[in-house]
This record gives sequence, structure tokens and C-alpha cells, in this order.
Amino acid sequence: MIVFARNLVTKDFWLKLFSLALAILIWLTVWFSIHGETTTSPWLALIGRPPDESVLTVPVHVPEGTSEPAEVSVTLRGDPQILKTLKPQNIRAEVDMTGVESANGLLRPVEIILPKGISYTRLEPDEVAVQFSSKQK
Repeated sequence: MIVFARNLVTKDFWLKLFSLALAILIWLTVWFSIHGETTTSPWLALIGRPPDESVLTVPVHVPEGTSEPAEVSVTLRGDPQILKTLKPQNIRAEVDMTGVESANGLLRPVEIILPKGISYTRLEPDEVAVQFSSKQK
């Protein structure tokens, strides 16, 4: 019986110690994530808690033209501290008019340019009707 108890502790001791340390690290990561004391989004995704989201209305930029609607609604996802300080001026919604001579009601996709660490999950609407005519030279 004493040999069995000794082998229970000493056999593969370093592997058991490593396993215990890894289990404690995982438990601490989950505990801190649940209590909101971490903002590392890959860790939050592992435990099923989605990162914070924010919705902003951003004006659409069309080179030498206008769009209908003039603004789009963007749902953003990312670090909560960055989202709190983010303003519509930090986001750019634009329409690529390369190769288009003139347009009257042409539907074009909206492209979103975001700061590093932020992504968008939804764009409403994702296309806008464009009105513009290029200058004749």
C-alpha cells in the first residue's frame, strides 16, 4: 500500500506538476474573463463571451458626388476601451467610383475603413445609390 501511494505522487511527477500549473492558468483566465478584468478578445471567444459591440452612424464619402442615403449604420466589435473613445470621425465609409464616368442612381457597395483592433459585423445599408458626373476636360 505504501508503494502504491509513493508511486501515485512520485511517478511522472513533472508531468503532473505541469498539468496542475496549466489547469490553474486556465481557471484564472476564465475567472478574470467572467469578472470583466481582461479585454483580450481571443480569450473571451474561447469561453463564449462575445466582445463588446457598438453602433455608429457614419457619413458616406463619394468623390465629387452624393449618395442616397447619405449615412450608413455600422455595428463595430472590438476592445471595449477603444470602442468607448471611438467617434464617427474615426471611421470612413466611402464608395469606390474608379472607372465610372457618371452615375445617376447607380448602386455601389460601401467600403468601411476602421482603426486597428476594430472590426465591423454589420453595415446597413451595404449599398448606396450614387449621383455624380465627372468634369469634362
